[in-house]
Formats: sequence, structure tokens, C-alpha cells
Amino acid sequence: MCYYSFSKYLKGRYGTRVHRLSLDAGFTCPNRDGTLDAEGCIYCNEKGFSRFAGKNLSLYEQIERSMAFARERFKAEKFIAYFQNASGTYAPVKKLKETYDVIKDYTDIVGLFISTRPDCIDDEKLELIKSYKDDYEVWVEYGLQTIHDKTLKVINRKHSFEQSREAIEKTAEKGIKVAVHVILGLPGESAGDMIATAREISKLPVSGVKIHVLHVLKDTKLEELYKEEKIGLLTEKQYIKEVSGFLENLRPDCVIFRLLSDADPDYLIVPTWINSKAAVIKGIKEELHARGSRQGKIHP
Repeated sequence: MCYYSFSKYLKGRYGTRVHRLSLDAGFTCPNRDGTLDAEGCIYCNEKGFSRFAGKNLSLYEQIERSMAFARERFKAEKFIAYFQNASGTYAPVKKLKETYDVIKDYTDIVGLFISTRPDCIDDEKLELIKSYKDDYEVWVEYGLQTIHDKTLKVINRKHSFEQSREAIEKTAEKGIKVAVHVILGLPGESAGDMIATAREISKLPVSGVKIHVLHVLKDTKLEELYKEEKIGLLTEKQYIKEVSGFLENLRPDCVIFRLLSDADPDYLIVPTWINSKAAVIKGIKEELHARGSRQGKIHP
């Protein structure tokens, strides 16, 4: 295998098909509620990637609908509750516990995954998350995006790489598995910048990586910049090349949660090729094969 896929990881751990249930618990984000900013990251519109964003469904309704769909479509037998929307730790601990405890009502849920920002975590919240470890597969996913502070400013993240490093290390010290989200093709970043991110991640106690490609969604600051021709985007061919280089420089034991982001066609402006996931992933595998390479091949 040319990369360590999340499906391979789950099959090895559970021996059956496990499906992630993406959930919207109604959280917000300090980068949108005025605490840090009111604009958010320049690329963010949850309706472009979240099935339940703005639907006002209870967590129970979301879980049951998603389970029924996954059982029918993917023949899934076990499930992971993935708190995807906004910042999944941005609430008082009491509220977080009430939210996460919903999974205890479903015997087929085997995992608790929480997506959040590095500036929305503390020891008390980590202790709460740690308390689920005896009964569930527990991961915290941080929106790292890049290690370069200059780029973080451009995309309006409102946190630094050092904050990400501290959150990752603190989380791993609690025995909680850590995944990071990375975006390739960010404004101003070269191939060398993206490879530097892969190499720095490899030095940290990170167990998984979710790779996205920069894409433009409606009703975002990025849409304005794109229409003003102030940003460029990777072509499909360029992305295949860049993600292959990223994988070559990433530790081989890091689980690859995703090789490519996709988006709701109703909100996606460009590039439309990201929704041809099977073809792009095939291209990545072919590129690595042509290089005689694999994940971690040139990891220092």
C-alpha cells in the first residue's frame, strides 16, 4: 500500500466496516462569534461540507438518519461519532459532557472524534475527553492547516503554529490520539512550504492527518479574492504532484484520514475536479507508483 489509509486502520482494529457520522452539535467558533473575529477563516462555509449544518436537527435525529444511510449504502456495522462542525470543544465542560454523552445511547458507536481549534482546549476539557477512552476510540482533530504563521495570517486563522504545537503535545500527553487537518495550495505557499509542514508534523505526536485542497465556496472571503483574481488554485495535476510529495515526507505510521476534500456542488465554485475523488485518488496512487515511492519514503 502506498499510504496508510484510515479504512485500513479501522479494518485492522475492528475487522468490519466502520463509518464516521458527521454531526453538528450547534457549537460556534471564537473566530466567528466576535471573541477573536467575526469573519472566520477566509474559506469557511459549513454548508459546503456539512450535511446537517443549519438543519436544526437534534443529535439523536442526526445519528439515526446517518446510521440508517450508512447501513444501507456502505453496509456499515459500527460507527464513529464525529463532532465536525465549528469548534467541538468551544463550550463549558458541562455542556460538552452532555453533548458527548449522547453516544452512550448507541451500542454500535465505537468511537468519539472531536474536531476543534488549538485555542479551544484546556486541561479540564482534555480530562473530560480522556474519560471516554476506556469505552471508545477517542481522537481530537486540530485545524492546523499549515505550520507557517505568515499563511495563518493570510487565511485569518487567528492562532499561531506554536499554539497548535502546544495543544497537540498536551493532548498526546493525556493519551488521546491526535489528528491534524492540513490544506494544500494555500495562498503564497510553495511546494517546499507544504513539504516543510509534512516534516514538522512528523516530529510531533500526531497519529493521523486529514489532507484538504484549497477550494472556493460561495459566501466566503475566499470567493471575493478569487473573483478579484487575487488568489490562484492548484490544478488537478498540480495537486496530485504536491500531495504525493507531502506523503513522501510524512511519517509512514501517520494514518491518512483523507487524501482530498470534497464539497457540496451547490456551494462549490472551483475547482470542480475535487468532487471526482476516485479519479484523483487513482492519480495519486499512479504518481507514487511512477516515482517508485510511498508514504514516508523520504521522511528524514
